[in-house]
Amino acid sequence: MARLLILAGVVLVAVGLLVKAGVPFGRLPGDIVIRRGGATFYFPIVTCIVVSVVLSLIGWIFRR
Repeated sequence: MARLLILAGVVLVAVGLLVKAGVPFGRLPGDIVIRRGGATFYFPIVTCIVVSVVLSLIGWIFRR
């Protein structure tokens, strides 16, 4: 449990530093945005895929 909490803290710090540096986290090319009238629909499909791959790699590394 301690290892998981440490990993979560490191990931949060890394994401915070990336956001602070200006990396466009959450608005990647390929994300779906539909604007009609006064409504906007946003579905971050590419962002979800990138986050999934990164978390899978981190999990794979720590399971070895």
